[in-house]
Amino acid sequence: MYRYQEYQDNESEENRMENQEIQMSTKYDPNTIEKDRYDWWVKGKFFEAKDDPNKEPYTIVIPPPNVTGKLHLGHAWDTTLQDILTRMKRMQGYDVLWLPGMDHAGIATQAKVEAKLREEGVSKYDLGRDKFVEETWKWKEEYASFIRKQWSKIGLGLDYSRERFTLDEGLSDAVRKVFVTLYKKGLIYRGEYIINWDPATKTALSDIEVIYKDVQGAFYHMKYPLADGTGSIEIATTRPETMLGDTAVAVHPEDERYKHLIGKTVILPITGREIPIVGDDYVDMEFGSGAVKITPAHDPNDFEIGNRHNLERILVMNEDGTMNDKSGKYEGMDRFECRKQIVKDLQEQGVLFKIEEHMHSVGHSERSGAVVEPYLSTQWFVKMAPLAEAAVSMQGTDAGVQFVPERFEKTYLRWMENIRDWCISRQLWWGHRIPAWYHKETGEIHVDIDPPKDIENWEQDNDVLDTWFSSALWPFSTMGWPDTDADDYKRYYPTNALVTGYDIIFFWVARMIFQAKEFTGQIPFKDVLIHGLVRDEQGRKMSKSLGNGVDPMDVIDKYGADSLRYFLSTGSSPGQDLRFSMEKVESIWNFANKIWNASRFALMNMNGLTYEEIDLSGEKSVADKWILTRLNETIETVTKLADKYEFGEVGRVLYNFIWDDFCDWYIEMAKLPLYGEDEAEKLTTRSILAYVLDNTMRLLHPFMPFITEEIWQNLPHKGESITVASWPVANDELHDEAAAGEMKLLVEIIRSVRNIRSEVNTPLSKKIKLMLKAKDNQVLESLKKNQSYIERFCNPDELTIATELAAPDKAMTAVVTGVELFLPLEGLINIDEEIARLEKELEKWTKEVDRVQKKLGNEKFISKAPQAVVDEERAKEKDYLEKQATVKARIEELKHQ
Repeated sequence: MYRYQEYQDNESEENRMENQEIQMSTKYDPNTIEKDRYDWWVKGKFFEAKDDPNKEPYTIVIPPPNVTGKLHLGHAWDTTLQDILTRMKRMQGYDVLWLPGMDHAGIATQAKVEAKLREEGVSKYDLGRDKFVEETWKWKEEYASFIRKQWSKIGLGLDYSRERFTLDEGLSDAVRKVFVTLYKKGLIYRGEYIINWDPATKTALSDIEVIYKDVQGAFYHMKYPLADGTGSIEIATTRPETMLGDTAVAVHPEDERYKHLIGKTVILPITGREIPIVGDDYVDMEFGSGAVKITPAHDPNDFEIGNRHNLERILVMNEDGTMNDKSGKYEGMDRFECRKQIVKDLQEQGVLFKIEEHMHSVGHSERSGAVVEPYLSTQWFVKMAPLAEAAVSMQGTDAGVQFVPERFEKTYLRWMENIRDWCISRQLWWGHRIPAWYHKETGEIHVDIDPPKDIENWEQDNDVLDTWFSSALWPFSTMGWPDTDADDYKRYYPTNALVTGYDIIFFWVARMIFQAKEFTGQIPFKDVLIHGLVRDEQGRKMSKSLGNGVDPMDVIDKYGADSLRYFLSTGSSPGQDLRFSMEKVESIWNFANKIWNASRFALMNMNGLTYEEIDLSGEKSVADKWILTRLNETIETVTKLADKYEFGEVGRVLYNFIWDDFCDWYIEMAKLPLYGEDEAEKLTTRSILAYVLDNTMRLLHPFMPFITEEIWQNLPHKGESITVASWPVANDELHDEAAAGEMKLLVEIIRSVRNIRSEVNTPLSKKIKLMLKAKDNQVLESLKKNQSYIERFCNPDELTIATELAAPDKAMTAVVTGVELFLPLEGLINIDEEIARLEKELEKWTKEVDRVQKKLGNEKFISKAPQAVVDEERAKEKDYLEKQATVKARIEELKHQ
């Protein structure tokens, strides 16, 4: 909008306000205002849950970050959304608990500590288990401290008095309780199965810890000779090194080519072992030669075939991916080096007759990046079918979890309904050690919360539990469970919302739901707000290899936490990925700067107004009534959208209200009474400035906590901190639709005049002749009542307002709702150019008429849309038709001049 400072008196606003005392710096510097505020919040205990029986509890548990390093942009996004929810609910009068904590992250943390030790020339075996765990606890303390500093820099309102860690004593009790209970129910068992094995970290992985990548490989075609010398059978493999563990060749029992061979034997090349040919329905007759080698210890499908035919399981690799003593002359070789050598040997023997290049999907460890080896191992498993079935049965009922967006419920259900048993044991030292002991002599197994009494005769299982086993209990174990009488468990569980990315629905969300159902009988959270991934501006995933990662702490150092938070929380809709843009963060810094300057102007003009002196009962101008009405509308819209987690829309609504309505219009119009002589008008304007700014800062606070607290502390207010101030509520007594309509008309007129001035290069400081033709007496009355605004912001030397008005020659024209504007600009206007301009405007209104009439002609829209929406479209149609007709008429007039 045009700002009248361009033609105001020479006395600057700084001079006008030099006598006002204010604690706000002349420039917005986020580093200064954010520096000590967080410590002040924490010391004031504003974030601590109060256990107030008069308030309804609202709970969120933080998705615990791994104690492996720095928080990334994804963490910043995730936690900012949670902070918005908890700050808003606290202001709405809830007893809010936002529980912080961290995850021990077994594989990831142990790998980091081992790498650190290697740099120091020490291995974990040099230290031994107990010393190694001590070193890992030191790592945890160092990085936990680092993470807390990052939380503080982002401004997270966490209740540190309840901070938890997945390896703390209470959570360890919960883990043991769950393991033992499931074991005694027959839902945890120990067995020998093919599992995903990471040779780099030397531990088992669950299916969802394996990332599949397309890799250029090969099919190796070989002939296994029949033992009776009557020929050979052709097989193909992508992993020739595993043939050393072959214990059969399988064919389909109905395959006419091979039916006569079932029961015979072949000689396994290299080893010379004799192995049988078996018939099994699993074999696909149409694929390849129709015959497959069977290696039960190195392939999950071969394992099942081996069970059906009682085949021996021969493991030919060590845990580190090297070949073992069962592999003969290849013992000690790396599996991939062995592949090269065995291919060479098979070619020399004439067994390998073709190598066919082949692109195939290969599993890689999510943690180490190593190629995963299907590996026969004795592990602990959770029997998933009954647990998943119980959890799935809750969905679609009032007891189910609400996914936001709803489409992610299908993702969750699809995985749960096709779930496999969960391998929960890990060959690590850092983690929850499995509560199972084996008798040294008898081999008897003891599974219980407490070790056996005669512990000297028993040896505890060396393995630890998968990290996700303990984090699956996070919503209730952090509340004191298994003590169901714990105060926090009784008051704050189940939690209200979980905020997390779609990438861990399987890892974490699903597991929390089925464990909560099994052990608490309830869902762990009512809502799951799913967000996407933070990507770079080109839409690529951020990674070290691409060098496109962004440290959120660097962004905060440059632009402040408020700018980063606002960008992250309003930059996408639920479930969608977010493209990071430093330019957009900078534009939000500009928004914050605008808020700062506007607030500073308002405060400097309040003349020391106190909270008790705020008086909204005085006579109000149309601008006063309008801004109060717009504030009401903004409060209602923001509250409604935030309750639906539509933070992107909330950001848009707040931005428009603050930048356009409050800063660009109301503050400019408020200068008229503020710089005038009427003391009553001044008090009313100051009171409205204070009231609107106060409520606006409260609405904005969850998104931009630092700047809003700083401004609020300078405003006339009640209470210690904006963090515990009440959430704004619309005041019907201050709502005036008629005034809002009048103001809308004024804004349209002022904008139109400004646009015309710009087109003909007539500066705002130059006086012009302005003629306003009102369509009826009601509009005429409104214009005359608010004539002072038109004079001030359009700067005419001659203003004519009437219902009957002949269009002057050589005048620029504009059409707004209910008014036709004429600006006679003789000497500055070209008739042909003006007709061309109006024809473009006519085209715009014609398109709008077509669009709205198509909508109103759609029977589905008329029958399904709310009546208020239909009425709004009909009002638009009437308005657009009037504007279209007026512009048409003006074009005809100009053509005949």
